[in-house]
Parts: sequence; C-alpha cells; structure tokens
Amino acid sequence: MSVAPPATANAGRPAGYGALAASLNHVGLQSRAPETPRVCVGLATRGRPVEVQRIVERLRQQTLRPQAIVVACVDQGDVGELEESDDLTIALGPAGLARQRNRVLANLPPDSEFVVFFDDDFWPRRDWLGVVVEAFRRDPALACVTGNVVADGILGPGLSYAAAQRAVDGDPSVLPQWRIDGYSPYGCNMAFRRSAVEGLRFDERLVLYGWLEDLDFGARVARRRGRLVKLGAAIGAHLGVKGGRVSGRRLGYSQIMNPFYMRRKGTLSARGALRRVLRNVCANAVKSLWPEPYVDRRGRLVGNFIAVGDLALGRCTPERAERL
Repeated sequence: MSVAPPATANAGRPAGYGALAASLNHVGLQSRAPETPRVCVGLATRGRPVEVQRIVERLRQQTLRPQAIVVACVDQGDVGELEESDDLTIALGPAGLARQRNRVLANLPPDSEFVVFFDDDFWPRRDWLGVVVEAFRRDPALACVTGNVVADGILGPGLSYAAAQRAVDGDPSVLPQWRIDGYSPYGCNMAFRRSAVEGLRFDERLVLYGWLEDLDFGARVARRRGRLVKLGAAIGAHLGVKGGRVSGRRLGYSQIMNPFYMRRKGTLSARGALRRVLRNVCANAVKSLWPEPYVDRRGRLVGNFIAVGDLALGRCTPERAERL
C-alpha cells in the first residue's frame, strides 16, 4: 500500500513557490546583516613622502580596512610613489594643516559614516579603526573619539617605527577598556561621526602647523551637543618626526596668538588660553639656555615676543605667522 507524502507548508501552492520563498527569505536575511562600516581616513602631509607611504600601507592592513583614504598635500613630491586608486585620493592644494584637512572633508565619499584624521607619522594598532567604529555604533550620541597614544615622540627626539610597533603590540584581550568623557581631540589621531561634523570646517586662520586647530574644531563639535571621548583601547604611537615642520619663529608666534584668537571667538576659555601661553613662554625661555638639538627654542621665544607685541598693539592676527 502506498503512503502519501507528509503535508508541507507549501502544499497546494503553485509549482516553484518553495524555491521562491527560500530565495526571498535568503534576501531578507542578507538585508538584516550588519553592513561594513564606511570609514574615510584623511592624511595631511608636506615633505614626508616616506612617512605617508608607510601610514597608507598600515591603513590597508587594518582589521577594518577604510573605505577611502584621502591624502591632502601640496605637490606630487609629498607622496613619493603613491598613486590614486580605488581606495586612495590625492588632493593637491595650498599648504597649511587646516586647509589640508578641509580638503579631506571636501573629498569624502558621499556615503562615508565616519572620518578619521591621522598625522602622517602616526602608527595605529591594527585594530584602531575597528575599536573606534565599535564605540561609535554602541553609543549614538558619540561625536568624536580620540585614541590612546601610548608613546609620543613629539615629546622627545622622536620614535623609530620599530619602537612604535613595540609600543602598540599587546594582547587584545588585555587592552585598556577605560574612556574619558569631555576629552578634546588630539589631532594626530581623532575620529568623528560624519553627521556630527556636517558643514563644519577647520579654521584656516590657524595657519601653517595649525597650532590648536584640533581643540578649536572639537569645541565647535561639542557646541552641537556631541559627546567627545578618549578611548583607552584605541592604541597608537606618534613618531614625532622632526622633518617637514615649520620654523621656530613661526610656531612660537602661533603658540601665543592662536590661544588669544580662540579665546576671542569662544572656543577656548580665558583660563585655558592663559595657561597655554604661560606654559609655552616659560618652557621656551628656560630651555633656550640649553636647547634640545631637535627644537628651535630661541626661534620660538622670538616668535612668542613678536606675538605679545602684536597683542599689545591690539592686533589679533593668527595668519601673520605665515609672513614671519
């Protein structure tokens, strides 16, 4: 005696219904899968072709590879053998950190969710982008993340790549999990939610090295009620390469003029401006007696005094640093 096949959910349906339903279900499951985060990394560089080639290579090795890399430079010689490709844009234009970072913002892919700014001599741990994007996705109110610089060559003669790699190596299971709220971004490694900086630009009156441009930009992001944090697990090292930097006199001028300018525009408190001015003048005065071989302390001190003279005459002109 023959036995009838068991009834199925598709019994009585038109032929081919089961395959169509399976296909639609497959599409539905795919549509619910999380999309790959769309991250653009911006690099402003000038006169450091070796360093910028190294950081581009490092970015392509990230566990979360960026959707796009935008290198803002002055001429082709700044990027050495780098060439534009599907993931790399080279944006030529005038020098100046603020101007160059604005070129990055002008060249973001339309669908980017996050924009990250690294210095050309920054060395991120391979999971830096992944860690930061995860923080953004967990906290929709988060507007800006600054990473944890575990070694900073800017404070001394600089770091080698080998030293930077040793500094960022470590067991990911024991990475620091702390975060500090209200932390102003540190320009060598800072990330922003695209929607939090829509329409904002770096202040191009903060010329050349752009002294405190990161603090100024972060203050304007905070005005939009965005949260700014420092993230312990986003680990990197700043090599502090000395080549390609501005003269001591120009930097010294910006060390005094830029805080006063930012105080006037409301992105830095009077106390914060005064503290930074006094700290830099004292450091330059004392260390000019026994200057470090890699810092033009006397040039910085001269620039400090030129700025003080301009302020005494009622001039608040941060762009004058370019003409010194």
